[in-house]
Amino acid sequence: MSTVKPRGRIKVSDTRMYDIVRAPVITEKATMVSEHNQVVFKVPLDATKPEIRAAIEGLFSVKVTAVNTLRQKGKTKRWRGRPGRRSDSKKAIVTLAEGQSIDITTGV
Repeated sequence: MSTVKPRGRIKVSDTRMYDIVRAPVITEKATMVSEHNQVVFKVPLDATKPEIRAAIEGLFSVKVTAVNTLRQKGKTKRWRGRPGRRSDSKKAIVTLAEGQSIDITTGV
C-alpha cells in the first residue's frame, strides 16, 4: 500500500501570475469541456503545473483540483512562397472544484 505525500503549495508573484495566464481559449471544444467544470487557458511554454494552479487560484479565487497541459508544436507553413514556421504554444486545461466557476468573458 503506497502512501501519498501531501503536496506543498508553490508561491507565485503577482506579476508572474499575469504572465502565466495569457488568455482563455474560446473554441467549440473548450466550450464543451466547460460542462465538466473545466476551463482552458493559453500559458507560456516554461509554465509548470504547480505554477499554473497557483496562478489560477490567486487570480480568480477558485479551488483547482487538477491541471492538464499540452504542448502544440508549430506548423511549417509557406508565406509568399517562402517557408516559415508558426511558434510553439502550450495550453492548460484546468479542472475546478465542484460549485466553482470562472467567467472568462470578463477581464482579470
